[in-house]
Amino acid sequence: QSTTIKQSKLFNRRLHDPTQSLSLSQMAKKPVKYIVVDAFTDTAYKGNPAAVCLLEEERDEEWLLAVAAEFNVSQTCFLTRITGPESLPHDSPTPRFRLRWFTPVVEVKLCGHATIAAAHFLFTSGLVNTDLIEFLTLSGILTAKRVADPKIADDACFENGEVQDGFFIELDFPTVPLHEYNSADVSAISDSLSGASAIDMMKTSFDDILVVLPTGKAVVELEPKLDKIQQCPGRGIIVTGVGPPGSGFDFYSRFFCPKFGIKEDPVCGSAHCALALYWSKKLGKCDFVAFAVISLSLPPSPLNPIFIASFSEDTRFIL
Repeated sequence: QSTTIKQSKLFNRRLHDPTQSLSLSQMAKKPVKYIVVDAFTDTAYKGNPAAVCLLEEERDEEWLLAVAAEFNVSQTCFLTRITGPESLPHDSPTPRFRLRWFTPVVEVKLCGHATIAAAHFLFTSGLVNTDLIEFLTLSGILTAKRVADPKIADDACFENGEVQDGFFIELDFPTVPLHEYNSADVSAISDSLSGASAIDMMKTSFDDILVVLPTGKAVVELEPKLDKIQQCPGRGIIVTGVGPPGSGFDFYSRFFCPKFGIKEDPVCGSAHCALALYWSKKLGKCDFVAFAVISLSLPPSPLNPIFIASFSEDTRFIL
């Protein structure tokens, strides 16, 4: 199943010089080029930050984890350009990069916002001259496509006297299958969410528990007990609810993953690979506008991330 997530001009490059380098005492053989990108926002220190590191060669997992712990953001990703036989087919002009994602404590199989951050960095730094990039990952080959923002194409946007280069990034991700969750742990999960009344509960193939609340308002007002979430089975807990009438959103969501060093992920793109599958069946539609609530650190506001997502063929998700 396939998911597309589109974001237009929702990036803020916290470090404007992509030649910035990081040296971790004696661990680094040579300085590492890096940048921190705030995804799903156009305001500094909002949205979801991801560190993007460009490597000249592969590094071992211990070193990668140490770098991720040093950044201490929800996700640090590592890019290595692929050349030689792995860049096949030879007649393809599409650049390929190996992409890995790490929380401060563990490697993960899929991360949406860090992939968007990596693609944004490559598209805007001059490292690629195409509108399509392929990433080789633990979840297979993923693509990122640069698409012109029609609002800016039709009506140029000016800021400080300069035309702004606005564009969407489309990610083609696999959907995350869901299974019925029938377990004696249901009461413990409800307790970890302060007794929230769940109307449905599913388990994802990534070992997350998907908890559906009656309304999006309940998602916003939820007060999680992180110590108890850490004791619950599975990797993390995705909480979602249908969007309020007139809100313009199909559903709201939050994601808690303290076991992986993430109390609450400001925006979890990979969680939407499961959410799109769930809500497509419940709402009978394939195109969504979703609202990612950030409540542990910020009150709900217009700066909270908005996903525009499409679901197709039961296997892919376009983010």
